[in-house]
Amino acid sequence: MVHPEAGQVRVLAHAKVNLFLAVGQRRPDGYHDVATVMQALRLADTVTVVRGGEGLRVSTEPDLGIPEEQNLAFAAALAWRGSSARTDGASIRIVKAIPAGAGLGGGSADAAAVLAALWDWRPGEEPSSELMSAAAGLGADVPFFLGAGTRLMGGRGDEPIEVLPTPRLHIALVNPGAAVPTGAAYAQLDRTIRRPAPGIEEMSAAVRSGDPSAVAAALYNDMTEASCSLVPEIRVALRFLEESPGVLGAAMAGSGSTVFAVCADGAAAAECATAARARGWWAEATGSAESGLTLRESRDGMWT
Repeated sequence: MVHPEAGQVRVLAHAKVNLFLAVGQRRPDGYHDVATVMQALRLADTVTVVRGGEGLRVSTEPDLGIPEEQNLAFAAALAWRGSSARTDGASIRIVKAIPAGAGLGGGSADAAAVLAALWDWRPGEEPSSELMSAAAGLGADVPFFLGAGTRLMGGRGDEPIEVLPTPRLHIALVNPGAAVPTGAAYAQLDRTIRRPAPGIEEMSAAVRSGDPSAVAAALYNDMTEASCSLVPEIRVALRFLEESPGVLGAAMAGSGSTVFAVCADGAAAAECATAARARGWWAEATGSAESGLTLRESRDGMWT
């Protein structure tokens, strides 16, 4: 049982898309070097962390159907204990809005939110080296969420290279409902003969300009063909977006299966999402966010 005087923090853990994703060759450690521009979105899970009591507990709504120990948020709490030599407990409740396993980084964002809350770290501050090391140990996307909402990342996707100004983007997200196993997608990529990726400079310049049309024109994802070959529904969803009114450009999020469109305005994004739902797909109209995490509420000495 959590002590009634325990500190509590509630944080929005934002989804992400890759505006640009170029993948290098497979490294000896099994990962791939990437160059990516990642963009946080307003769509977010709500993560509530109450520190105190004994043991670590994680619950999700709706239930993800996996053991607690396999939840990345639970792993984040364990990492906090291991790095800080703490022995006290924590209760973590996650209300999901981001679909799981969809290329939108929901699990990674939730893990980052747990780390931030337990470390008493406030978005906007510079993360400590211990916090960033714990984040990188959990997964390649986790460090991104501990910072600004638009960033150029390198390494295996876990190394911040440059903070970019956040463009105002209206985005429609569509998931056709068929999952893409990340490992299988990268294995398929390694078997594929690929053309050289374009330089990241065009996307960086487009983001700096703040022009949605320029961002849409520079969208790129090296994983698209590999993931589409495994899950053909992704190509169908991409074509649907490309042919929808008000869409400036479309791409796949991460290794899929979610695809997204940069739209001319909010109305076009909403209409696109409504039409996608009519086809039986999950869809959401959203927009760009300026940070990977947003503090929603804190009390009793946490994040104050």
